[in-house]
Amino acid sequence: MRILGIDPGLANTGWGVIEENNLRYRPVSFGTITTKTSMRKEERIFTIARKLGELSASYEVDLVGIEDIFFAQNVSSAITVAKVIGAVIQQMTLNGLEVAVFTPLQIKMAVTGMGTAEKKQVQQMVRLLLKLEEIPRPDHAADSLAVAICLASQLKSFKRKLH
Repeated sequence: MRILGIDPGLANTGWGVIEENNLRYRPVSFGTITTKTSMRKEERIFTIARKLGELSASYEVDLVGIEDIFFAQNVSSAITVAKVIGAVIQQMTLNGLEVAVFTPLQIKMAVTGMGTAEKKQVQQMVRLLLKLEEIPRPDHAADSLAVAICLASQLKSFKRKLH
């Protein structure tokens, strides 16, 4: 099963594709979609959703996981990220894909077993679980792989919810 994990953001959206087989994970590809501040906000959101839609098709993913926004002091940026999440969910749904949204706490628990894990601990576990030589860079790509691992670890319960 191929899973696309997404770490949404307006300036940088991380994406990572993994393959899951009996709770063993293999990295397929990962990267970051960057939008320019010179673009209109709506155009940036559309570009992110479109590119993720293209990636999901080219890597033939089966499911998509997205990190939800956590409480932010900057309400304006939180609203913008929520718009990115909504556009991506719509694009993936149009592509015929099921989407799961996870809180940062759920992702940390799934990847490290601790909801209080630090960012470096999550990234180190991503490296170990995917048998990578180094922590994936940039951080957004590593975070997206953590989202994919989170969804992969919860496949049975996620599939039950679908039926």
